[in-house]
This record gives sequence, structure tokens and C-alpha cells, in this order.
Amino acid sequence: MWLRTECNITFDVSVATPFILMLRPRSGMHQWVARESYTLKPSVPVIEYTDNFGNLCQRLVAPPGEFIIRTSADILTRDGIDVHPGAPFAEVQNLPDDVLTYLLPTRYCESDKFIELGREIVADASPGYDQVAAIVAWIRDNILFNPHSTHFQMSAVEVNYQREGVCRELAHLGIALCRGLCIPARMVVGYLHRLEPMDFHAWFEAYVGGRWYTFDATQQCLSGGRVTVAYGRDAADVAIFNQFGPALYPRDMSVRVEILDSAPD
Repeated sequence: MWLRTECNITFDVSVATPFILMLRPRSGMHQWVARESYTLKPSVPVIEYTDNFGNLCQRLVAPPGEFIIRTSADILTRDGIDVHPGAPFAEVQNLPDDVLTYLLPTRYCESDKFIELGREIVADASPGYDQVAAIVAWIRDNILFNPHSTHFQMSAVEVNYQREGVCRELAHLGIALCRGLCIPARMVVGYLHRLEPMDFHAWFEAYVGGRWYTFDATQQCLSGGRVTVAYGRDAADVAIFNQFGPALYPRDMSVRVEILDSAPD
């Protein structure tokens, strides 16, 4: 399917502030960026680089005053999501080198603290894909997905204690439980068509059966219409913006995803 994504962010900047932005989707195996627009007001010099996870990052210094970021892209993405019940567990000694980092505990995914709980959750599941599916089902049954939750920026331990969170927190818990079972897992941030309420979305992928598969504990039905912006070990790696200086929160932010009837001209 063809999707058009749009993001508008407005900051009120008090002093010149360095930013790192991560707002550009990249073309890859499951999506193709056919058209892209990226504007800054006022216009400032930007340096782009690719981080250790292959994400496209933009460095700039925002001047004092109103600073507006507008992005738009037309993207061909998949209508559905691949599923593979029964896909086998990938032995650690056989994992590709670049997958190994997604086995380790991180700031928001303290997987070493979830080994026993993970074993309890997957006790009756076959090693591999079915274990991850059991983890997702357990999260849906035990953790409230609340997009308006006042609990945010939580680690897996914290969301397991609070028993609720936004999409990012549920992804952290899923990732930590997978890694506790020696299943590589990574966070994904991007857009999801028909997400309610509309915003940036986070989910996770697990490496089983020799490839990455998508899992999303916030959605009852695993749907396509996803546009990936960034991959990382946890939320610290995939922030859509980081500023260095006085704490800044957007004065206004809006996200829009619409389906296109045909390929863009």
C-alpha cells in the first residue's frame, strides 16, 4: 500500500540549542520512500549522518525563537505482516554478528531481571516464534496499554510494576522478556496507519527462524501499514529528537498518516 506520512513539530527555543533529529524513514526490504519533504523554519544548516543502527540522523543548531520542523513522505509499504508460528529459536552461537547486541541488557530493557518471569510465561510454548507470541499475549492480558498514561519514560521493570504504559513501555517489556530467553529483540519507531490516537508508534521485532519478525502488544490484530523510521536497542536509541541544553518540549506536535489511492506522480 502507498502511505503519506506527515509530522509537524514546533518548539519555542530560548537560547541557541543543538538538536539531533531522527525523522527520515529509509528505504529497505519492506518499504520504499518515493517522495520526501523536510523543511525547517527558519532554515538552518543541517548535517546528516547514519548512526550505528543505520538510522538517518540530522544535526543542527536551532536559533532562539519559534522553530518549526515539517516532514512529509510518500512510502510504499506492506499491507500485511509476516507471521511464522513454529519458527525455531536461533542458537546464540549461530547468530549474525550484528544481531548479538540485541541480546544484552540496556537502560530501559533490563533483561537480566526477567529470566524467571520469561520462563514462566513461555513454559508451554515451543522455542522461538511461539515463545515471543506467548510473551505478547501475556503483556496484552496483564499490562494496560494506555496512550494517555501519566507513567512514561519507564523501563521494563517499571512498566511491569505499574502495569500500564504507552506503546514504548510495552515494547520495552516485550524486548526484555525476549532477551531474558536469549531471543534477540529490538525496538522499532515509526508510523502506523489507523493508529488511534494518531502519533508516532513503537513496537518491537524478535529474531527467530533466521530473520526479524514484527510483534506489537498494543494491537489486537497485527496489522500492516507500518513505516519504520528507526531501529535501536531501546528508546534511548530511537528518540525522534534529542536536544542539548535547556529542557525543551514541543509547543505543538501533530502526526498524520493517510492511504494513497495510487502511486504518487
